Amino acid sequence: MNFVEELRWRGMLQDIMPGTEDLLNKEKVAGYIGFDPTGDSLHVGHLTQIMTLIHFQSAGHKPVALVGGATGMIGDPSFKSAERNLLDEATLQHNLNSLKTQLAKFMTFGEGETDAKMVNNYDWFKDFGFLEFIRDVGKLITVNYMMSKDSVKKRLDGESGLSFTEFTYQLIQGYDFYYLWKHHNCKIQMGGSDQWGNIVTGSEMIRRQDQGTAYALTTQLIKKSDGQKFGKTESGAVWLDAKKTSPYKFYQFWLNATDDDAKSWIKIFTLKTKEEIDAIIAEHEQAPHLRVVQKALAQDITIRTHSEEAYQTAIKTSDFLFNNGSLDFLSSLSETEVREVFEGLPQYDLNRQDLENGINILDLLAVNTQVFPSKGEARKMLQGGGVSINREKMIDIELSVSSAQLIDNKYLIAQRGKKNYYLIVVND
Repeated sequence: MNFVEELRWRGMLQDIMPGTEDLLNKEKVAGYIGFDPTGDSLHVGHLTQIMTLIHFQSAGHKPVALVGGATGMIGDPSFKSAERNLLDEATLQHNLNSLKTQLAKFMTFGEGETDAKMVNNYDWFKDFGFLEFIRDVGKLITVNYMMSKDSVKKRLDGESGLSFTEFTYQLIQGYDFYYLWKHHNCKIQMGGSDQWGNIVTGSEMIRRQDQGTAYALTTQLIKKSDGQKFGKTESGAVWLDAKKTSPYKFYQFWLNATDDDAKSWIKIFTLKTKEEIDAIIAEHEQAPHLRVVQKALAQDITIRTHSEEAYQTAIKTSDFLFNNGSLDFLSSLSETEVREVFEGLPQYDLNRQDLENGINILDLLAVNTQVFPSKGEARKMLQGGGVSINREKMIDIELSVSSAQLIDNKYLIAQRGKKNYYLIVVND
């Protein structure tokens, strides 16, 4: 199965320029996708393009990841409602280094024929004078051509308008394609369907400047089955950086996908074959409540984005929160990670000195913390067998809780009823 066929059966392909598939079947070529460096981490919205480059490399071609140090200083106006804030060079360099580290988890970088390569368009724009640019590049594309782009029309018709800085963005991205075509043998540019206008501007520039031929391919923009934007949650974007989105939250994002979304996403975001996916979906249909597709999807992408160890921790965390699993895994986590496990659940801080002589359990639950609104309610629930500390049932209202009961000398996990958890963090 060739590269284009791979994208097609996975439901990823959107637009393709005539002749592109023939070119890719005939010869091994370099092709690139641009990544916006306005942040120091990619998010799940970038995964479609990362998967495109993975399949491109697997088909024997050379993937090039362009990280736009120059274009990042401007901001792509494509289908954006307002102009972006401009970033300074130091911030952009930090972001570039971070993105390269992330991309290296998914592709093999190196100097080989099919090894991935990263380029930064700042390298060829930093010494490009303004007069030189408008003379050599600006003359290649007419204003009429640039004004015809849907993304430009939308901004011109909107309240915020379009600055000259943003208007020139498509010239800069177009020149990127020309530069990579000329110096790195990049014959194809790929991207999301919202990039089609900028991509064909580049192929047109190549034709007008050197009478060359270049090709284009875009992938579908992924949306949830309910029409909501893919990759967004109530708490914001789902990042690939574990410091921004913990592996547990990342795992839960995929695990909580609807059946329809999971069946679509497992084709797009995993490397499983058609036969493997068909078998997983068939198994899922026999018992949908077991969420077989979601679990397979979450496992695959969590391991490739983070690690097997991170995946196992996410499993143990889920098992603890939802299936009365063991508390032992908390000892392997940092305090930040532990707090993230309990995000959205009540968390209380306690001074270690308060535990030196022990705290009566009623005071712990209703005075030092607010697990219960009153000692009377705490007493009633305790005597009824509805309270646990670190998974151990507590019944004695005279019990004294001490530092000896801490998990990892740091935490107490109070549980009221079956599913109400409370994290108590002991600080020095």
